[in-house]
Amino acid sequence: MTNLPRLYSGMQPSADSLHLGNYIGALLQWKELQSTHDAFFSVVDLHAITVAQDPAELREKTRRTAAQYIAAGIDPSASTLYVQSHVPAHAQLAWVLNTITGFGEASRMTQFKDKSARQGAEATSVGLFAYPVLMAADILLYDAEVVPVGDDQRQHVELTRDLAERFNSRYGDTFVVPQAMILKESARIYDLQNPESKMSKSAESGSGIVWLLDEPEVTRKKIMRAVTDTDGVVSFDRQGKPGISNLLVIYSALSGRSIESIELEYEGTGYGDFKKGLVEVVVDEFAPVRQRALDLFADPGELDRILAANADRASEIAESTLAKVYDRVGFLRRSR
Repeated sequence: MTNLPRLYSGMQPSADSLHLGNYIGALLQWKELQSTHDAFFSVVDLHAITVAQDPAELREKTRRTAAQYIAAGIDPSASTLYVQSHVPAHAQLAWVLNTITGFGEASRMTQFKDKSARQGAEATSVGLFAYPVLMAADILLYDAEVVPVGDDQRQHVELTRDLAERFNSRYGDTFVVPQAMILKESARIYDLQNPESKMSKSAESGSGIVWLLDEPEVTRKKIMRAVTDTDGVVSFDRQGKPGISNLLVIYSALSGRSIESIELEYEGTGYGDFKKGLVEVVVDEFAPVRQRALDLFADPGELDRILAANADRASEIAESTLAKVYDRVGFLRRSR
């Protein structure tokens, strides 16, 4: 057992490769947090099937996402890194929480409203509607005190807190009520071709996405072709110079240098030299991560062994929580 505060976070296996936004926006911060927290990190494949998936592709993406967590510095011997569906208690607790979640409460979730409005009612699944309740189960199973999320997930953590407090009030003290840890705004990375939009796998074009597994030459071309502006001054101005500001944030996050020191270095040199410097920083950062990921892909048996051992560790805690919940709600205990 550890006295460190418990933390839970996860990411969907929605692409063959994670991208620069995932790496800076989540993985670098997770890597830092695992030294100060008892960290649980999950590849949330149950969440992934709220949209149609090819089964073989989903299995492959799940493995590849887990491998990239490890390659990026998530240590499966220090953190608990597992696949969500390997721990059945996630779905089992979600059902119980569904029964104390109001229909209106769930329908007010902003992400559900946005996605269902785009897709239409007939194309929107009950799974998408209940997605935030499953997320609440993910968090509450492990007595997580801290949940690092982007600002777009804050509402889901608030629902988790409400459900925890409601259950505790109705059935007695059972769940830890978690706090959202909003990931640094400075870590939000935008599309290189559309610096007004967050870098996302769902972008219309892949030309603005830097994938962690891209060949170095592909990464170089994408950065050198990144949208900037016409004044040629390397300076941070999110509103007036979104393209250069985005590149400065990337440079700063990966080099550990302040934006001000980078601005000074490239004062009067123009965008070409600045972009070449950024290419070097990104390629140097990603090279060992990419190689470690490729090594893990080449040995799926070892990766599966790591994930199974971590799922056992997660299950021990999750099943203990679920047993307590089942007892509190009045389910008949199974005789031995």
